[in-house]
Amino acid sequence: MSKEEAAEILSIGGRDVRITNPSKPYFSRRTKLTKLELVRYYLSVAEGALNGIRDRPVVLKRFVDGAEAQPFYQKRAPEKRPEWLRTTTLSFPSGRTAEEVVVDDAAGLAWIVNLGCIELHPHAVRAGDLLHPDELRVDLDPGPGVPWGDVRLVAMEVRQLLHELGLVGWAKTSGSRGMHVNVRIEPRWTFSEVRRAAIALSREIERRVPTIATSKWWKEERHGVFLDYNQNAKDRTTCSAYSVRPLPDARVSTPLRWDEIPDCDPADFTVLTVPERFAEIGDPHAAMNDAVGTLDKLLEFAARDEASGLPDAPWPPHYQKMDGEAPRVAPSRAKGATPKAAPKREKMPLIVVANSPDKEAALAGLERWKAKYPEAAKLLAVDDVLVDSMRGRSSTWTRIRLNLRHVPEEERPPQETPDPDDDPTRAWREAIKAGAKDTP
Repeated sequence: MSKEEAAEILSIGGRDVRITNPSKPYFSRRTKLTKLELVRYYLSVAEGALNGIRDRPVVLKRFVDGAEAQPFYQKRAPEKRPEWLRTTTLSFPSGRTAEEVVVDDAAGLAWIVNLGCIELHPHAVRAGDLLHPDELRVDLDPGPGVPWGDVRLVAMEVRQLLHELGLVGWAKTSGSRGMHVNVRIEPRWTFSEVRRAAIALSREIERRVPTIATSKWWKEERHGVFLDYNQNAKDRTTCSAYSVRPLPDARVSTPLRWDEIPDCDPADFTVLTVPERFAEIGDPHAAMNDAVGTLDKLLEFAARDEASGLPDAPWPPHYQKMDGEAPRVAPSRAKGATPKAAPKREKMPLIVVANSPDKEAALAGLERWKAKYPEAAKLLAVDDVLVDSMRGRSSTWTRIRLNLRHVPEEERPPQETPDPDDDPTRAWREAIKAGAKDTP
């Protein structure tokens, strides 16, 4: 039996935190990271990460054998824990209770990461009031094959709606394929009321962009980007700001400024890049607690929907049946029912203006297009410029497309040869195509 590795003792804010098996591999595929390196990542962004979890009960999602192994959820705080680590007792829809960890400082953050908490999963309440959330969570979850550009478009629609309602949204990448928009709210509504407001928001976004957004719970009815209102149900948690996700590139759920969204790529934000970004620009969500809003208008939307005959939307399967809830059965399985076809996806007037392995060269090509077509360029909204990081077998390149939806049809510039037009995958794709034609 090999001798157990000596623990590393870190002094953090005057407290000693013991990191056991510090060189244990936590990521071992594309990105190589040990447990200690993951702890040091979180300490480098601690101010931002704590903004998302401080004073909140936290579910411990523990990857004790690293990101490539199966995790388990631990709601109850470990019996052996530092005296300075707070806990609070939550009750759940099942009627059970659990004493959960509350993290207040960088030492507590390092302590839970040592337990294998690669991701951070706080509840939407503060420890002082466990019945009234202070956060509305908008979770944008793209279905299979839905492009990242559609996620960004829906996020911008969410921002606009929130603005109309007098609310401030704070966007971040989910760390995977989606995006989260969080809203600080006054802690005076119950979980059911906050969820009701989230349903109203989801349905309103679906009305505004029905071809790319859906509020439908059942997967057979979904298309495009699903606005998961049930993330606001009691006992649900989502990855908070600066959480590392168990993907091969150690991707991070990263807070963004709204002006970054039109050309951001979630793959750009990893354990290896986010600390430098944080050191340079700080936390884009630092002022979130200063922008507290009210749900009154969203709840007015909910009342309007209910008056028009819309029932409560389905709850997660392990929740008890709620008053006013529609039948909790997939439409295709309902007696005598047939599934509804998803709305026909409107074809957007997209043109490609640049392809290049050099992002700066592609952006320069965009500026040349704008100079060539200044009248059309004036009509482009921020989210009409789609800057995509494209991936081939062994290379990446930047593709820039423009959505001409706001340009009158008769005034839309035609699709021309992109400038530049250097797609590094074109040669092998054409070779594959030629080979297929030659195959008898």
